[in-house]
Amino acid sequence: MNRQQLIETIRRKKSFLCVGLDTDLAKIPQHLLEADDPIFEFNKAIIDATAQYAIAFKPNLAFYECYGVSGWLAFEKTVDYIKTNYSDTMVIADAKRGDIGNTSKMYAKCFFEQSKVDALTVAPYMGEDSITPFLGYDSRWVVVLGLTSNKGSHDFQLITDANGTPLFETIMRKVASWGTPDNIMFVVGATQGKMFEQIRQIVPDHFLLVPGVGAQGGSLEEVARYGLTTDCGLIVNSSRGIIYASDGTDFPQAAAEKAREIQSEMQKILNDKKII
Repeated sequence: MNRQQLIETIRRKKSFLCVGLDTDLAKIPQHLLEADDPIFEFNKAIIDATAQYAIAFKPNLAFYECYGVSGWLAFEKTVDYIKTNYSDTMVIADAKRGDIGNTSKMYAKCFFEQSKVDALTVAPYMGEDSITPFLGYDSRWVVVLGLTSNKGSHDFQLITDANGTPLFETIMRKVASWGTPDNIMFVVGATQGKMFEQIRQIVPDHFLLVPGVGAQGGSLEEVARYGLTTDCGLIVNSSRGIIYASDGTDFPQAAAEKAREIQSEMQKILNDKKII
């Protein structure tokens, strides 16, 4: 999915919602545990229920890899199901990969050639040669960690240099120079609030993947106020607040209602900003 297709999907669905598929066997409805592949059955139901409101789905690889081969197969089946049935919806593999160049090349091959996801989250700590192997694929996105929403983000990301520039800003400026707004996004946590204004001075045109709305307490209104661009420029993720809205047999309907509520709020934002 290229940038123009992404923007068209946002306008058509009147949404910039990403549904995070953090599928935990300890939290899904118990009746699904009787299925041959309970992770996939849960994901399939969530995808079917929320696809009309979402522009992207984001499987978090930790929730699949922890189950070994069966978990990886569930991930592959999930990606294939989205690609086959909802081809206008982006698939973001939340894997946070990043290693020396030849290893990153293999990670890129895994996710962009084998799994065929549209985007992959990547950690930039090891520098340019750990990022550039992911940039060699047309219409694929590298989603680089920028300013995250977790408590530990303050340990490193906000450290300032002699000029008072925080580390996250140095990283984002450098990474942006390796690619373009057509193939690089940045992860910025919703709990950072007004910091989005500063981030837009650093990367005014890049899409931002924004986790932390909902269960983590981030404000959609605040994110949009400071982070929205004329092309929207935001993909806002909600995971637990949608997929675990119910632990009963009505879980697809409950998930759909939560997704619809967020999409309705997003539609109003997009209308007010004359993006749609």
